[in-house]
Amino acid sequence: MLRDDLKAAQIAAMKGGDKPRTAAIRQIMAKIKDQDIAMRTADGSGDDDAMVVDVLRKMAKQRRESIAMYRHGGRDELADAEENELTVIEEFLPAQMDEAATRAAIEAIKAETGAEGMKDMGKVMGLLKQRHGSQLDMGKASALVKAVLG
Repeated sequence: MLRDDLKAAQIAAMKGGDKPRTAAIRQIMAKIKDQDIAMRTADGSGDDDAMVVDVLRKMAKQRRESIAMYRHGGRDELADAEENELTVIEEFLPAQMDEAATRAAIEAIKAETGAEGMKDMGKVMGLLKQRHGSQLDMGKASALVKAVLG
């Protein structure tokens, strides 16, 4: 499980004296803990690894946005710190499908469901997320689905 991998990485970073890596992993663990608490008040069910991947994706997206803003503002030292955190976060994310593989999956779902136009986008996106959700950036996938169905 990803949670166990994160705990092991945190212990290794602490033993190795890698303070930036330790801090980044602690941030990840804190966000996961926040999500655990939020889920307790909700239905409380679901796949633990999927939840952890979702938290990691959100954190990675936030870091990318921060890096862009810091670079634009001329704050390279802050951007470098965010890039270091992003590197640690991305270590724990599953490998992403490339554009060709994503298009192939979309085409397969389109053929399977008989989707013909934009009215079928929700059906295609739902199946795509169900089958490949942990391997896709759904924002990019949405644009590809629009291109294929449009």
